[in-house]
Amino acid sequence: MAMNTGRRRSLLTVVLLLCGACAVAGAAAADEKHAVDVLIANGLVFTGEDKPGIWADVGLSGDRIVFVGDASVAGIDAARTIDATGMVVSPGLIDVHTHSEAELTSDDPIVRRVPNHTLQGVSTIFIGNDGGGTPDIERMAASLRSAPGAVNVAQFVGFGEVRKRVIGETARAPIASELGAMRELVAGAMCQGALGLSAGLYYAPQSFATTDEVVALAQEAGWRGGVYDTHMRDESSDNIGLIAAVNETLDIGMRANLPVHIAHIKAQGVDVHGKSSEVIGLINAARERGQNVTADQYPWIASGTRVSNALVPRWAMDGGMSAVVRRLADPALKNRLELEIADNIRRRGGPESILLTSGPHRGVTLGKLAQSWGVTPVEAGVRVVRDEGDARIASFNMTPADMENFARQEWVISSSDASTGHPRKFGSMPLRWRLLVRERGVLSAQDFIRRSTGLTADIYGLTDRGYLRRGAFADVLVFDPRNFRENADFANPTLLSDGV
Repeated sequence: MAMNTGRRRSLLTVVLLLCGACAVAGAAAADEKHAVDVLIANGLVFTGEDKPGIWADVGLSGDRIVFVGDASVAGIDAARTIDATGMVVSPGLIDVHTHSEAELTSDDPIVRRVPNHTLQGVSTIFIGNDGGGTPDIERMAASLRSAPGAVNVAQFVGFGEVRKRVIGETARAPIASELGAMRELVAGAMCQGALGLSAGLYYAPQSFATTDEVVALAQEAGWRGGVYDTHMRDESSDNIGLIAAVNETLDIGMRANLPVHIAHIKAQGVDVHGKSSEVIGLINAARERGQNVTADQYPWIASGTRVSNALVPRWAMDGGMSAVVRRLADPALKNRLELEIADNIRRRGGPESILLTSGPHRGVTLGKLAQSWGVTPVEAGVRVVRDEGDARIASFNMTPADMENFARQEWVISSSDASTGHPRKFGSMPLRWRLLVRERGVLSAQDFIRRSTGLTADIYGLTDRGYLRRGAFADVLVFDPRNFRENADFANPTLLSDGV
């Protein structure tokens, strides 16, 4: 498979090294005295490579792995032994798409532990996705180091944040000096350690940018060994269409000469159900031509966003949310807006497919809310945005067949898209295991772990992460393969997972 050939990248912020102490000293002790700090014994070990599991022991000293094999044969002694009989032992999982900045920067040390991630088996997360990453990479990293949490963290620089910083939220192209300023922000962020440029071209004001503008900024990331990570301009039929959006993504990667990674790949909405095979064909053809293309996926058939992002047309978002509210209250625009909002509700599967997940109407569908108010679903959506300050939704707009088709591809890795109100924030990794490995057999255990650990590290050039091997960081997961499962659902989206 095609891999990123740019320079290897270390994590920006290592906020928990699982065993602490000195890596070099620990490794030396294991060599000279055959002693380790911790021995995880008798587990079914998957190393993160594309290989079957083996019954083995894993030795840790300091913050490094110093031994993988048969400890009794090697004469290994341990200060502490963890009996992993009946358990799977793997590298800590890597979640490449989260929105956990608020938790990581909380004043509350308990919140900073992000148990929603760690109890899914995740030891490393990425932030700054969908174009939302600050250009001030080092400032964020310093903040995370000063008040550490319980996961390792890496950052993207966000196209949206860069664009807003230079030209605001208006629907116009940058002039030459503004484009130069945006390029400088991306270059500076890459030099501070960003993994690459993230974009969310579906969202305003990023949706106002041309392909050429995105290419210009992606080039800055590519020249410095980065990746273009994108929530595509369309995952449905909202604007240019799913297929055109895939082609735009591939074009950006080719023209900017850098790897492209498609965030939370899906065929979303009734107009594109069944199109996963066409998307897969386009990506496989690009990979066969030598282009470096990968994707990630969460295992839910409901996406998550805000009412405004789902229903309000992009032209109405020129100028930000204050401008949106004014337009929604303008009688002269009422008919046009209502027609377009109605079509957006239709393509998402209708008002009963849209579940509010935040605010005073949490747990109620848009259809039921409209009935309770005695208005149309369109009017209910407008009222939520205009009068109530917006709300988050889960939109049940995908099919299991498309989801499983994407999951089978060797270039699709795991993620959660962790965001408030959706159970994916608390249960994506164990759901992927339970549903796709144990119940449906779409993935093998080897596939699941490979595409959540080693392959992920390879795609993004992470150093000494994603593998159980001598010298790698001691990011180690032990889980019960029979009881590793999510508890969160749409009625109770914040229940912690079991089995880790």
